Amino acid sequence: MEKIGFLGLGAMGGRMVERLLDAGHRPSVWNRTPERAAPLSARGARVAATPGEAVAGASIVFAMLRDDAASRVVWTDEKQGALAAMEKGAFAVECSTLSLPWTRELAATAGARGIDFIDAPVVGSRPQAEAGALRFLVGGSSASFETVRPLLAAMGGALHRAGEQGAGCALKLMVNGLFASQLAVMAELIGFAQKAGLDANQLISIIGETPVCSPATLAGANAMLAGQWAPQFPIDLVHKDFGLLCRSAEAAAAPVPSAEAMRAIYAAAIAEGFSDDNITAIARRYMEDSAEAG
Repeated sequence: MEKIGFLGLGAMGGRMVERLLDAGHRPSVWNRTPERAAPLSARGARVAATPGEAVAGASIVFAMLRDDAASRVVWTDEKQGALAAMEKGAFAVECSTLSLPWTRELAATAGARGIDFIDAPVVGSRPQAEAGALRFLVGGSSASFETVRPLLAAMGGALHRAGEQGAGCALKLMVNGLFASQLAVMAELIGFAQKAGLDANQLISIIGETPVCSPATLAGANAMLAGQWAPQFPIDLVHKDFGLLCRSAEAAAAPVPSAEAMRAIYAAAIAEGFSDDNITAIARRYMEDSAEAG
C-alpha cells in the first residue's frame, strides 16, 4: 500500500484524511495547529511535527491549504517544507484552491526536484468531503492522473482530468466564480421580489423550473429564503477565491470585469459583518428582515 503524506487538516483536509483511513490507508499527517490531528491519530494516522517530517518516504503527498501564502510555506520552506524532504519520483498533489501563477510556479519548482506535480482542487464543501463525494478537477499528465486516481477516488465521487498542469487550478477558479456570481445575483433578485411586495418563494420556485436556473443556484436560493447562514463555504473564502481568479486573469492579460465586480460585492458583505457566514448570507445585504432570519 502506498505511503501517503497529507498536509493541512482544516474543515476539508481532515475529512479527506478520514476517507483515506476508511479505505485502509494510514497517512502521515501535519497541521499548523496540531490539536486538529488528535481525532485522526486515534484512528491510526501518524502525526508529524513538520511538513517535511510528514512526507519523508511518502510516494504521494496531498495538501489542502488556505491560500497561495500557506501553500508556498508548506511546500517550499527549505528547512521544514515538503518538497525538500520528498524523494525523486514522488507525487505532489495540491488540492487547495490557488492562483494559476503560483500553481505553475509550484509545478516548476517540484519538477526541478524530480517530483511529479498534480493540481487537483475540489468541487464541494464539508458535507461532500465527509461523504467522500467531492469532485476532483485534475491538472497533470494522463500517466500521473492514473497513478493517483485510486486515492482520489477514495476521497471523491467524480474525477475530471481537465488537462495539463494548471488546468485543474484554472477550472476550479472558473467554477467558484460562476457559482458565487449566480448566488450574488439571485440574492439581489430575492430582495427585489420581497421589496416589490411579491411572494419571493413562489417566484423562485418557478424560476427553478426554467432552463436558466442551475440546480446549485436553486439550492442556494432556497437556503437564502430559509435563512440558512451556517458556514460551509464562508463569504471570506468566496472573496479570497475571487481575488485568486482576478490575480490569475491579470497574469494572463485576460479582462474579467464581472469577476472584479463580484469581488467588490463580497468585500462589502465582509465589511458589513458577514465574513464567517455561508455564501448564502450574501442575501442578508438585500432581503427583508434578513438580520433576524435563521
